[in-house]
Amino acid sequence: MRSNTLIEQYNKLPKRIRDLNSFGPKSEEILAQVGIHSVEDFMAIDPYELYALLKPMKGMGLNSIYAILGARENISWLEIKESRKTEILLRLDEMGLAPK
Repeated sequence: MRSNTLIEQYNKLPKRIRDLNSFGPKSEEILAQVGIHSVEDFMAIDPYELYALLKPMKGMGLNSIYAILGARENISWLEIKESRKTEILLRLDEMGLAPK
């Protein structure tokens, strides 16, 4: 029964990265630069590992991790920022990726 639920969730995912919540065409281009070319690639990578790959790129700040998490969970990046900022910052700090 559970596998049917996972299959249903998978089938509901958008086909293009740009169609995920919090993302658009620019996000799709940026993710392609780090080897993420499909929604399946995006969902397969740990969001914090993805942020670590993106962080050195120009313009990649905390809003990027909020957008990544929002896209994975199908909620606004602003909601992620408002409700989970401290949790995210602690995780980034553990990884040596928190802003200084």
